[in-house]
Amino acid sequence: MKFTLSWLKGHLETEASLDEILYALTDLGLEVEEVTNPAAKLETFTLAKVVHAEQHPDADRLRVCRVMTDEGEKQIVCGAPNARAGITVVLCKPGDYVPGIDTTLGVGKIRGVESHGMMASERELELSDEHGGIIELPSGEVGQKFVDWLAANRPAAVDPMIYIKITPNRPDALGVRGIARDLAARGLGVLKPLKVEPVAGTFPCPVPVTLAPEVSEKACPHFLGRVIRGVKNGPSPDWLQQRLTAIGLRPISVLVDITNLFTFDLNRPLHVFDAGKVAGGLTVRSAREGESLLALDGKTYALKPGMTVIAAGEKVESLGGVMGGEETGCSDETTEVFLEAAFFDPIRTATTGRALRINSDARYRFERGIDPAFTADGMELATRMILDLCGGEASDVVTAGAAPDTTRAYKLDTARVISLVGMEIAPETQRQTLEALGFVMDGDMATPPSWRPDVLGEADLVEEVARIASLTKLEGKPMAREAAGVPQPILTPMQMREKTARRALASLGYNECVTYSFIDGASAALFGGGSDAVRIENPISSEMTHLRPDLLPGLLAAAARNQARGFADLALFEIGPVFAGGEPGEQRLAAAGLLVGASAQRDTFGTRRPVDLYDAKADAEAVLSAIGAPARVQVTRKVPGWFHPGRSGVIALGPNAMAVFGEVHPKVLREMGVKGPAVAFTVLPESVPFPKVKSATRPALKLLDLQAVERDFAFVLDAGVEALTAVNAAAGADKALIDSVRVFDQFTGPAAEAQMGQGKKSLALTVRLQPTDKTLTEEDIAAVSAKIVEKVAKATGGTLRG
Repeated sequence: MKFTLSWLKGHLETEASLDEILYALTDLGLEVEEVTNPAAKLETFTLAKVVHAEQHPDADRLRVCRVMTDEGEKQIVCGAPNARAGITVVLCKPGDYVPGIDTTLGVGKIRGVESHGMMASERELELSDEHGGIIELPSGEVGQKFVDWLAANRPAAVDPMIYIKITPNRPDALGVRGIARDLAARGLGVLKPLKVEPVAGTFPCPVPVTLAPEVSEKACPHFLGRVIRGVKNGPSPDWLQQRLTAIGLRPISVLVDITNLFTFDLNRPLHVFDAGKVAGGLTVRSAREGESLLALDGKTYALKPGMTVIAAGEKVESLGGVMGGEETGCSDETTEVFLEAAFFDPIRTATTGRALRINSDARYRFERGIDPAFTADGMELATRMILDLCGGEASDVVTAGAAPDTTRAYKLDTARVISLVGMEIAPETQRQTLEALGFVMDGDMATPPSWRPDVLGEADLVEEVARIASLTKLEGKPMAREAAGVPQPILTPMQMREKTARRALASLGYNECVTYSFIDGASAALFGGGSDAVRIENPISSEMTHLRPDLLPGLLAAAARNQARGFADLALFEIGPVFAGGEPGEQRLAAAGLLVGASAQRDTFGTRRPVDLYDAKADAEAVLSAIGAPARVQVTRKVPGWFHPGRSGVIALGPNAMAVFGEVHPKVLREMGVKGPAVAFTVLPESVPFPKVKSATRPALKLLDLQAVERDFAFVLDAGVEALTAVNAAAGADKALIDSVRVFDQFTGPAAEAQMGQGKKSLALTVRLQPTDKTLTEEDIAAVSAKIVEKVAKATGGTLRG
């Protein structure tokens, strides 16, 4: 919707500045898309007076002028034929940008004579195409701003054009008066009254109008028309042409321009027929199969049943609410017109326009909903303007049907408005706001005006009050707490644990993946799932038929896709639910990581190596530590079948498994299309016990002042005995005193068997003893050492190496 500032002020008595109006429009919901202000590019130019002009000493067509400016007398060289003493001109000083020639002026020499600026023509200032000479002004004082002179003498030249974006629910804002009404309700001025003086007919209307039964109910319930004879069509007056040109419309003739003016000014589309070309009366009916219309845009449209047309006899003359016909259009020879004002159904108008691909200003307004009660007033106002500009005399108004009754009322709950909006708006202010927008108040009942079809309930009343009051005045206020004191945490302990695990994995260098909870049956079977209990009844694809039993299928599929695109070294993780069955209690949270390829980039130090299970174990332990798992855990071999049986382990607290790590089974890698090596781990945050003592702070650091003692043990074991068995046995010898047990040497192979016997190996352990209450004596250490040897011998069948 485009309009000019002067056009707006024709409906709004206001002293507000352009910037204030623009801000208010956007704040009211009428978003300003563009503003074209001609005054902005003329702001620097001032008026000056030529006090003397003489011939240039070295050029026949140049004159050297002495010009009186607000900065004193200046010398300017000018080539205009009308440059002479005594005229008032527009001065462009050095440093000014001249839009018409796209140049910033400077002090220069023209044929050896210094020139301090220039005197502009209309084309150089983009006021018109006139460039036969410099601008001569009939009035004005030296130093006066040119834009101020234009505002007082040629206001159209500096009239800003405003383009606003109208939402579909605001058809009333498709007229300048509707926009002015909103601004007046905001307090930026007073809405000028619209005087409607009925024009008395001097003769009966010779063109009768009939509404066919199929359109009289809804498609076109109201139609008015009258004949005006003795008119003189021709160019519109300057003010009308300038108003239409400013918003991008091409003036055609005064009769057509009047209808365009009413469309944009009052949101009242009209149409004028050349009455001399209309044979008989007019009938508003539905189109018939095979009919066509040569429209005003010069195109012929094939009509379909259901489209509303205005026909003279059997011939279609106009497409109701969309576009008129060319054959009955007005020309310079038109002396008798039939003025039509009607109300057409929005839905049928929109359907017709879309089917025929016709976009017109009339269609744009009718399909959004114009004011049905303004049809008669629009007819009278348009008649008066035609008589004023074109002369002639008007007939009686012929009426078919009646304006639709849009009367409805909704209760204004002033307390509810304050509650929903969040601002203290006085009840009286709320009522005044609605009345300023055209609502009729009867106690607490508000009747929307006929031009507001979008108001359909009490919520819309709240929106109107809030819109005019301005939501920018809302102040942020904290919500009231249910109880005094420090608020309780929003996240549950498990949600906090999930958040911590995610941050820990990201800090370890992993990239997070988000995959579907659904996988194909074959992949689910590889990871212990794929049963009917987790089968989806209505899968979205054949590759998403089962709930996932583990997170690794999604990570391995992502790794395969990345490897296919040239990314060989990967570190991926995901946190999400996994499903052991279809019941609610069979879902649990898991955090899984996958390492594929090498541990580092190639470098000169040879640090690049394939990832191994110890990388996965270290990362799993880091995540467990971050989420608060105990430091002392057991590592067992009861791993699921998708891990390598000899290169994996389970981190547990007794029978409670907290994590599993290791190499992914070669068969699984082959089935998933992943090129090894690949190691992975899965942490189960729900299996990690929460601390018995809950505190918002970290516990105090516990330092021991007693010296720790380390003792080394070498055992002769069967070659098939796992080192983990010996480590766990040694750690269990005295859980209070033994701090840690680790393997520091292993002697295997033919040389070991030659010394210790066939099928034997040597395993060396370091046991760290940490006393807490007293320094250990040799007897204490010997007693613990004996227990360690006993426990390891019992668990492995080995002996202490001599």
